[in-house]
Amino acid sequence: MNINNLFFHIHYCNSKQSQDGQSMPIKLSRTLHHHELVLLSEAQGIFNIDKKEYKLQDGMLLYIAPNIAYTLEIDSDHPVRLMTVHFSYTRVNLGEEGWGLAEERQALPLQPARQPKDFYLLEDAFRKLCESWYGKLPGYEFTSRTLLQQLFITIYQGLKQDRQNLLNYSSSLKVEKIITYMHEHLSGKIMLAELSELVQLSPAYLSRTFKELTGYSVIEFFNKLKMDKAKEMLIEGNPKIKEVAGALGFQDEFYFSRLFKKSEGLSPSEFYSKNVHGV
Repeated sequence: MNINNLFFHIHYCNSKQSQDGQSMPIKLSRTLHHHELVLLSEAQGIFNIDKKEYKLQDGMLLYIAPNIAYTLEIDSDHPVRLMTVHFSYTRVNLGEEGWGLAEERQALPLQPARQPKDFYLLEDAFRKLCESWYGKLPGYEFTSRTLLQQLFITIYQGLKQDRQNLLNYSSSLKVEKIITYMHEHLSGKIMLAELSELVQLSPAYLSRTFKELTGYSVIEFFNKLKMDKAKEMLIEGNPKIKEVAGALGFQDEFYFSRLFKKSEGLSPSEFYSKNVHGV
């Protein structure tokens, strides 16, 4: 799940907790037109969505995507403690022609119900979000969006860790070896075949594993390292684009400039002027 270019809008947050000796039955049957996350600190019951039934347990995270009917029934004879956030999001794209916005209603790559191992981290992030929303202090909407972003970072890191645990450990080490090799060869070119030979993995398996661990294809990641190095060189005061391009293995400085602008939204010369001279 790549959340780097997502901008969130919160519709509302909610926090419910049953009091000692009091029952709090919850029964919902509806279809939302936005996204919802539900964190169940304490709850038992049944959750039905997309023709699947899940038995609710303490420490469970639910995700409800837009336009999908669901039912949620929480037992009244069990303590209830839960938090929810209803939200929409926009994907912000930065390209050569500037900023672009695209409202997204498609489902995020989350399971409808899972029991995260890092539950207490999620609970803390969720609690801070709800407290900000309920507090309504000046700037709370901005603060709450930032906290929702942080919540998703926590979710993403947990999912990433789960995927890494499922992947063969030696494959993870081999990806790290490839990244080290990339750093050592920023001034040149790399081929998938040579990387495959370096770590003794087939090109197809290497490509798939690398994408799962980093979120980028092999070439995308290598170019990203080159662009980061280019920014470093420009900020250090080298305004000669041709020299920077050549130092990073680009014979065509115009191709280099196009890649740089696609990555940063500015041409190398514009980046240099803005960050070195403040123009």
